[in-house]
Amino acid sequence: MEQPASGAEPAGAAGGDAAETLDRPLPDGVRRRVVALVSDAFGGLTVTELPTQLRQYARFAPNRRAKFAGNAMAAALESDPVFRQRIGERIGQAQPELAAALESGSPPAAADPVDVAAAAYVLRPPGWVKLVAAAGEEAQRADAERADEETRRELERLREELAVARSMTKSETERLRTELDAARRESEALHRKLRSAQSDVKRGEAALRRTRTESEALRAESAAQVSAAESETRRIRARLAEAESTVESSRRAAREGRSVEDMRLRLLLDTVLESAQGLRRELALPPAASRPADTVDAVEPGRMSPKDVAARALSDMDPALLDQLLALPQAHLIVDGYNVTKTGYPTMPLEKQRLRLLGGLAMLAAQTGAEMTCVFDGAELVAPVLLAPPRGVRVLFSKPGVTADELIRQLVRAEPPGRPVVVASTDREVADGVAKAGARPVASALLLKRLSRV
Repeated sequence: MEQPASGAEPAGAAGGDAAETLDRPLPDGVRRRVVALVSDAFGGLTVTELPTQLRQYARFAPNRRAKFAGNAMAAALESDPVFRQRIGERIGQAQPELAAALESGSPPAAADPVDVAAAAYVLRPPGWVKLVAAAGEEAQRADAERADEETRRELERLREELAVARSMTKSETERLRTELDAARRESEALHRKLRSAQSDVKRGEAALRRTRTESEALRAESAAQVSAAESETRRIRARLAEAESTVESSRRAAREGRSVEDMRLRLLLDTVLESAQGLRRELALPPAASRPADTVDAVEPGRMSPKDVAARALSDMDPALLDQLLALPQAHLIVDGYNVTKTGYPTMPLEKQRLRLLGGLAMLAAQTGAEMTCVFDGAELVAPVLLAPPRGVRVLFSKPGVTADELIRQLVRAEPPGRPVVVASTDREVADGVAKAGARPVASALLLKRLSRV
């Protein structure tokens, strides 16, 4: 059957839209369900049957399509009756009973109101506005019931916590009372010890007085011994002064002998220096005009031409730039696998894309010696991959619920600051994220150019 043109609107659809329109925004739950329906039915349409603004999402998986093209699909569904009709036909084929019930004006009572409202919004049967409004009210009522239930559960939890707190308070009070009784008993024991210590202090003072008397006697005896020692010290000092005088005389004689030797050495040195100067004058030797550093070949400031400067710069798409980055010490190349393969050879099956890319990376690793990690999106797999990674290349697949982009960012954050890390990806979000983490992003096309030379 021949499909109507994209700009033409069926008469029935136009009449239904004119007769019934929403006077309020589409409820969030219904809108999400509508986007999901459109995303599921999206894959059954050809590229020419899609509106222009949606053709770029034709190859996306349904979950990614709903995530990234939700607003565009909702806008196209509202503004393009032909697109809405085509989506409605796919819904009618997928859910014939629900579509027939909506067309007859008697939606099934057991069906989810949100599903009924979403299908009615696409199919636009008579009374679809009421169905959408009823779904919104039902969703609000369900949210209110959930909020009440959560409030009740929170109240029960708080009551339980209050009972636990009261029990803990009671036990803590009993513990403090027990500790207070123990502190009182300990205080009484300390008082007894204090009285005993005071008695010991009195006995010590009496002993101190006896010691002072004995010290006075010892001091008098020590004074007599000091007087005798001072007399002996004066005699020893006199002998020491005599010895120091003798030593000083010996030093003076040694200094005079050393001065004569120093004078002879200085005279000999002056003779040698004057002989060298005379020899230089006789040979007419010129002063040194060059230095060893002048023999090293290099470019001095002001001698480089504009052409030389331009020749040193490398384009962002020059494979030599990647060679320079991988030549850095301990360089690590992280490759966004499917981003590179779908840029270079998108028509090949995924398995052959992986094998071709990994073969090129293995040869590049052997040439450069750099560490290489290739990351693939696990969401693209329908079954586990039995793959033997090539020598020198680490192959990783993202876990369920984790995208390859997030796995790449985790790999970059795991590297120590200062290590050269290069990320090959055309995804702007990935490039910006890894650049903030200190890595160097390069385009997938640059890696493909370099691999073509392997």
